[in-house]
Amino acid sequence: MVSLTTMVLLACAVTWIFASTLQRQAQHDGEKLAQSYVTQGVQSKIGVNMLSFWSRPDSAPPAVVQSLDTIGRSNGVAVLDSLSLYNIDGEPLWTSTGTPQDAPPLDMNAANGALDNLSAVSSIEDTADGKTLSVTVPVVYGDRLTGAYGIAEVQLPWDATEQLIWRSVVTIAAVMTVITLLAWLLLYRTVHRASSTLRRQAEENERLALHDALTGLPNRRLLQDRLDRAIVTGGRNGTNVGLMILDVDRFKEVNDTLGHDRGDALLIEVAKRLMEVVRDADTVARLGGDEFAVLAPDIGSTIDAERLAQRVHSAFDDPFFIGELLLHIESSIGVALLPEHAENSTELMQRADTAMYTAKATHLGALMYRPGEDEHSTERLHLLGDLRNALGTKQLSIHYQPKIDLNTDQVIGTEALLRWNHPERGNIPPNDFIPLAENTGLIQGLTRYVLEMVCAQISEWDRLGAEFAHLPVAVNLSARNLLEPTFADFLEDILASHLIEPQRLELEVTESALIEDPVRSHQMMHKIAALGVTLAMDDFGTGYTSMSQLETMPLSTLKIDRSFTARLADDPGGATLVKAMVDLAHEFGLEVVAEGVEDAEVMARLRELGCDIGQGYVWSRPVASDALPQVLFQLSFRRRVAPSSAAPH
Repeated sequence: MVSLTTMVLLACAVTWIFASTLQRQAQHDGEKLAQSYVTQGVQSKIGVNMLSFWSRPDSAPPAVVQSLDTIGRSNGVAVLDSLSLYNIDGEPLWTSTGTPQDAPPLDMNAANGALDNLSAVSSIEDTADGKTLSVTVPVVYGDRLTGAYGIAEVQLPWDATEQLIWRSVVTIAAVMTVITLLAWLLLYRTVHRASSTLRRQAEENERLALHDALTGLPNRRLLQDRLDRAIVTGGRNGTNVGLMILDVDRFKEVNDTLGHDRGDALLIEVAKRLMEVVRDADTVARLGGDEFAVLAPDIGSTIDAERLAQRVHSAFDDPFFIGELLLHIESSIGVALLPEHAENSTELMQRADTAMYTAKATHLGALMYRPGEDEHSTERLHLLGDLRNALGTKQLSIHYQPKIDLNTDQVIGTEALLRWNHPERGNIPPNDFIPLAENTGLIQGLTRYVLEMVCAQISEWDRLGAEFAHLPVAVNLSARNLLEPTFADFLEDILASHLIEPQRLELEVTESALIEDPVRSHQMMHKIAALGVTLAMDDFGTGYTSMSQLETMPLSTLKIDRSFTARLADDPGGATLVKAMVDLAHEFGLEVVAEGVEDAEVMARLRELGCDIGQGYVWSRPVASDALPQVLFQLSFRRRVAPSSAAPH
């Protein structure tokens, strides 16, 4: 900001320039006045007919000398201090103050300057009577090129002029002082206001650079800074530093179904709750999206960290009120400690992140990092990236496994199963990549991709007039698809685009999928059933479905999980459970399918227990679509040559 001292110095400089200009102008005016005396007075009395005067002054008539004595009055100008005439050598010829000998000595420097330029030269001199403006004027007749004949020195009073200059300078100084003060005050206020605005803006920019704009929490950058400081302090004091990475489960569904405004409101409420449950020394940060972090410096032991993690996880126990909505939200938390699990901040972040993904995959809520998980996590990330790239390529294919009527041995349908032939790893089991897709949300796009491929295959079978074209095909459906608001519309569109009757398609939903959001899941199932698509409950017996839910869900089939089927051969208790599930399903008017039938003994036991349909290796492994006709022919041939095997025991 411009200082007052600078403004004062500027005003003084302006005043000095003004004073110097006034003095130069006054001096110039004095020179013009002196020049006027010489041209109108001296040269008018000593004309060209008396040029000898400049070499012999006694040759001048007495009248000329007298008129020189009264030159001031004869020209009607102010009285001079003195007027003296000299020849060009500087010798006095005449003076108004007495005889030539009384003339003041001529300043030869000034005289030479005047003669060289044929113009007046002036200087201010101090005398006994005050200050005088001494003007040296060359006396020139006719053409200036002829040179000077003599020199006149005019002395004008200067005290009055100097006083006038001084009064003017004082006046301008006062005016400049006032203007300077006013200008400074105005400039000060303007600059101060602008400076304050810029300072506030800089502070706000710094805050935004270190804090999340939505929740106001520290962002990743500020968390990293505090983490580095905590590690230095912990190393000096010998204490542990804890870090938690928290992810809001199924947040994408909130955004997709309720809108981003509601999603943002939920994140704000999550931030508030986290701040309420942590310690004063802890830092809660938002890393981005639905991911948060809690930095716990000086955490103590692993047990202390686990307790804090459970307290953070319990912040999600109560539902969140978002407007008029009541949302039940859960979280997955990964915890890591330094120096127990990591040596630096980068490793600590990575280990906590790995533990969080493990907690999400295992649905354990909060989980401490376990050594050895990093390799699995890295492998999982690579596999997930490869799976994304495999969508829409020949790496992914559909295999079909027949479903057999246990009473007639006839093939009554098939199940479509996704297979992945990785170009480098070969065939990857579904158990390795399907859960990965489920936990990351890729399963939604993957399921839609499978449905597109299956519908295209059914349409192709119809076009070719295949004997088995009428068989319905079952496709596994993810819980995430049930929560998609537009999934029923998508299903209707692909059935219509491939000209497929809805009953040709059966969707299998796992029992565990229905417990995540029963209300919305049931609503979507009813929309699907309204299209004419049949629904089956897969892996029945592994979840917590109640009889009241079975009664309200639009199901046509229950599929008994293979874990129960496998027990039939050598566990009497297994047969009891299967019999109970079969009877329960029949009470609700549902057909029962047993998965994982591996041998003839299990197949026979299922028939005894009243199971309707079987599926497993005892009949056929899943095969590619081009191999399916041969498999179905072999099954049909087997049924014809051994008809007695189809009779119930």
